Amino acid sequence: MEGFQDYPNVYGMLRETVERCSGDSAYRWFTASGVTASTDWTSFLGEVRQAAKSLMALGIQKDDKVSILSYSSYRWVLSDIAVNTVGAATVGIYHSLPARDCLYILSHSDSVAVFVQNAEQLEKVLAVRKDLPALQTIVLMEGSAPGGGDGSVVSFEAFKAMGASVSEEELDARIASVGPQDVAAIVYTSGTTGIPKGAMLTHDNLTFTAQSVEKSVYWKPGDEVFLFLPLAHVFARTCVYTSLLSGTALTFCRAMDSIAEDLKAARPHWFPSVPRIYEKVYAKIIGGVEAKGGVSLKIFRWAMSVGRQVSRYRQAGREEPLLLKVFYAAATRLVFSKIQAALGGRVRWCISGAAPLDPEIGRFFHAAGVLVVEGIGMTENTSFSNLNRYDNYRFGWVGPPGPGIEQKIADDGEILFRGRNVMKGYYKMPDETKRTLSADGWLHSGDLGEIDDENFLRVTGRKKDIIVTSGGKNIAPSAIELTLAQSPYINQVFVIGDKRNYLTALVTLDPDNIAAYANARGISFSHTEELVGNREIVTLIEQEVADRNQELASFETVKKVTIVPEFTIEQGLLTPTMKLKKMMALERYREQIDAMYAG
Repeated sequence: MEGFQDYPNVYGMLRETVERCSGDSAYRWFTASGVTASTDWTSFLGEVRQAAKSLMALGIQKDDKVSILSYSSYRWVLSDIAVNTVGAATVGIYHSLPARDCLYILSHSDSVAVFVQNAEQLEKVLAVRKDLPALQTIVLMEGSAPGGGDGSVVSFEAFKAMGASVSEEELDARIASVGPQDVAAIVYTSGTTGIPKGAMLTHDNLTFTAQSVEKSVYWKPGDEVFLFLPLAHVFARTCVYTSLLSGTALTFCRAMDSIAEDLKAARPHWFPSVPRIYEKVYAKIIGGVEAKGGVSLKIFRWAMSVGRQVSRYRQAGREEPLLLKVFYAAATRLVFSKIQAALGGRVRWCISGAAPLDPEIGRFFHAAGVLVVEGIGMTENTSFSNLNRYDNYRFGWVGPPGPGIEQKIADDGEILFRGRNVMKGYYKMPDETKRTLSADGWLHSGDLGEIDDENFLRVTGRKKDIIVTSGGKNIAPSAIELTLAQSPYINQVFVIGDKRNYLTALVTLDPDNIAAYANARGISFSHTEELVGNREIVTLIEQEVADRNQELASFETVKKVTIVPEFTIEQGLLTPTMKLKKMMALERYREQIDAMYAG
């Protein structure tokens, strides 16, 4: 394809980057709060080759499957690229999954080895080891291997030393045997409506997608990227492969609970995120200024008014008037600089993906001087099909497709994609593959949407989520859920109403803002969960829903609402990618839902 390089494999892409960038910084990671270590591209290549030889010494063959059970880290990426280098396929497992879910993925993928982050993750694997006859080796990425046992658990240091028995010539011969259509990764879907499916992504899928992304984003020499998303999700992996292709330095966050601290220390120029992070920041800011009230609230509202005017000029590609520039400089000094500092102080733009972003939140950050561009992708198309551009974007749309990617709308409104980013198929699931991929290569996304005359895509809902009321109205709940979630006091929203005569919703409380509200009114509580049934809090949430109903068509309004505890992974109600398992939630809260329709 014109403008795209046909790399033989992921290793070939890495080699080219090393030739171009050699001593430039490749990866950074925190060794303590505010303290980082780093490696350059030449050193990274050397470590990849060393780890690849160790895999060969362990007996890893071409087309074998090797799992990684860990939070995102430098060693995650090092292990992944080494697995690709020897022609095996990496299988990422979310570090938050319980042992039984790890068992399913390890077993279904036929993994012969697994890298585990620490003792906690090792314990999960050991708990199900007897049910994994194919699993031969466990590599502990942090800490020393425990004594006793059968010797199949080795430390990362011991693993690295194993490669000494394999020659450079043996490694080069293995690399030469790996082709673009070989499977480089099996990425398991989140399984919101059934068992997870393993999407087989080839070397060509990964190297093509990295190139398409690079042609769609705004880079500057010396840019740095920050990553806190789990690498078990292909969204994060695609960002890593793209930074590898472009030679951009990438810093890893220590853990999900240190994002705010590490972000300030890393000071990236851009970062990818899921909407949940932007929603939390937005809710915290709005809740905080409303709690302060007085002069602070007036200044904030004035600054946002100025920022929104500037945002409209910039969206239209026009220069703002001189007086507005002066006002915006003052608004930045008084308000927006604090928001920008919380993101490290150098962020030019961010990417939001994996779920819909409320357009109002995108407008809010843009007014504050931070552009959040929304994109879309699926596990099945290497997590990339569309992206708003830095200089051509719309809030509420996911942008035009990346170069080399086709899109169209089927007769029933479903969005279809085609390109070299589309998976080879589902591992050991031929029937599911046939239902998802057409004979001529079109991927059925399961999303509904529209494409305008500039090839911009807007997603209007999920086919399987469409609510058909007893009155025959077809309603996409996602837009309604985003509207209600604009309330600073509401955390999560689940709209219900299929085969019912009106819509209702289960909502959860934003812990920080609801606590501030309760404290200001003298409501006694020791934990925010105690506020779920508080009459004053219920009245507040009902009013918040009523206010936002005014933005909706009459048949879209939510007539009744029930507050429930937060939906979590531990409860079994969220996937590792923070998607709600709606059938599970319907069953869990059947009684409360029925009560909203009683009488």
